Amino acid sequence: MGKELISIGKMAEMSRLTVATLRLYDELGLLVPKHKDPETGYRYYDIAQNARLDMIAYMKELGMSLTEIGEVLKKEDIVLIETILNQKNEQLHSQMRLLRAQHDAVERAIASIERYRKSPVQGSIVLEYIDRRYIWGMPCKTNFYKEGLRAFEQELVDLRKALMERGFLQAHSYSVGTSIEKDDFINENFVPKDTFVFVGYRDNLDLADAVVVDSGMYACVYLDSFDDEIDFAKKLLEHCKEQNWTVCGDYFCEIMTEFNVFDDSRRSMFLRLQVPVNFAR
Repeated sequence: MGKELISIGKMAEMSRLTVATLRLYDELGLLVPKHKDPETGYRYYDIAQNARLDMIAYMKELGMSLTEIGEVLKKEDIVLIETILNQKNEQLHSQMRLLRAQHDAVERAIASIERYRKSPVQGSIVLEYIDRRYIWGMPCKTNFYKEGLRAFEQELVDLRKALMERGFLQAHSYSVGTSIEKDDFINENFVPKDTFVFVGYRDNLDLADAVVVDSGMYACVYLDSFDDEIDFAKKLLEHCKEQNWTVCGDYFCEIMTEFNVFDDSRRSMFLRLQVPVNFAR
């Protein structure tokens, strides 16, 4: 054995790896020691083999598995490296999209809870400026105002299924709303039009049929019971008439936040009923 060879312990220290890792690399054929003592089994390395360790570390940082690294080192094929890295690139883009979606969902949840904490007293009718929003939804199959909460739950089941089939997180379905056509609302014909979710701008790019809800002034009222929605919607409409405000768009019922962690027997919701309005000049 030449004097230039170093022990496995020294090689591990120089490369900031463990002895167990170098043994694994030997077993996998990634880095075979220059000499192995036939009697003791001790492994000895040439310091020049650090170049191979550097390459292994680099490929690991690029997301390649030890199996993939072993294949590349064995075949010495630059095209294979490119192919594997292209696959890793796609995986990373997918993971980044997922993280962005999770981040957006967390921000929406925080904003919903903050709005709940700072919302007016239940039953108070207020004017609010609401910024542009994007929604994606499905036509309602039932009139859940007549059929009750169970029918509404089925609408949510169908909506969540459709969202997840499009690759969206279930977290999106916690920003839910329902709508009634403007004329139906004005005529107190309470028939739901769509069940939908509020989506972010980036989500909108992936949903070709997302709808833009323009910014504007909205007459709003807050409540915490699904069963009371129609009564409060009627109060909202009556207030608009009293103030001589013109309803200029569809009615929305927005689930601001849910508290199902406190009651497992039914959906606990805090709602914001809203209609866009114009003012007489």
